[in-house]
Amino acid sequence: MDVILAEHAGFCFGVQRAVDTVYEQIESRGKDEPPIYTFGAIIHNEEVVGDLQKHGVRVLDSLADAAQIPREERGTVIIRSHGVEKSVCESLKELGFEVVDATCPFVKRIHDIVERESAAGKSIVIVGDEGHPEVEATRGWSHTKTCIIGSLEEAEKFAPQAGEELCVVSQTTFNYKKFQDVVEIFEERGYNGSVVNTVCNATEVRQAEARELAARVDVMIVIGGNHSSNTRKLYEICRQECEMTYYIQTLDDLHLRLPESVRLVGITAGASTPNNIIEEVQNYVRINF
Repeated sequence: MDVILAEHAGFCFGVQRAVDTVYEQIESRGKDEPPIYTFGAIIHNEEVVGDLQKHGVRVLDSLADAAQIPREERGTVIIRSHGVEKSVCESLKELGFEVVDATCPFVKRIHDIVERESAAGKSIVIVGDEGHPEVEATRGWSHTKTCIIGSLEEAEKFAPQAGEELCVVSQTTFNYKKFQDVVEIFEERGYNGSVVNTVCNATEVRQAEARELAARVDVMIVIGGNHSSNTRKLYEICRQECEMTYYIQTLDDLHLRLPESVRLVGITAGASTPNNIIEEVQNYVRINF
């Protein structure tokens, strides 16, 4: 049996940058200095978050959590790769925390677009998953009305007011093809405004590669955190091409009983999956099947 690992699997630039930022803060922290915090999980991977907690890094889930920290323990807060609302950074500073922004630069670009275009009076449409941290953060940079579109059905139902000018952006990890389909619906209806493709290039490449690989193999394994939006989309894409597609978080989740007819196994991983987990799964499959 042959095993093919997708070329673009594992940490993307923004995730690697965010994780490196936390470890750099850990190394530079003095013995008697206040703790290090992240505002929300730094990335959507439980293994990484667990290791950071072993190093003393605490997760703040809300401003209410931050406000309850004793003043003498209000150290450094690192903004997660998904970003946060503009008001959150301001509030954390007012509470006395030092804020280190590890927002992915590609996400930060969307914040800048949304802030600028909404200040010019445009309503903002974010094509993405309602409730996802990145989408909620992006919404928080708008001065005007914001609408979230997560499906073609929602795009069909969307109806801006007469003369309303729109600025359409996307969650960086959204399904690129689905984003194109949503934009096509808007264009067919002649909505007034501009469209900025903010799906990350790494996401586009990873999704296209996963689709091509899944179409070639007998079995596809997708590795990533349970709460990882980009990994979930990789799984959906691969499942369309390969019926025997499995979504796992670590090797412990891999319970394969492969028929003898299987000759080719493909592996890909979400943007927040560490290389050591990918290698562990790849080696296990090579040795045991």
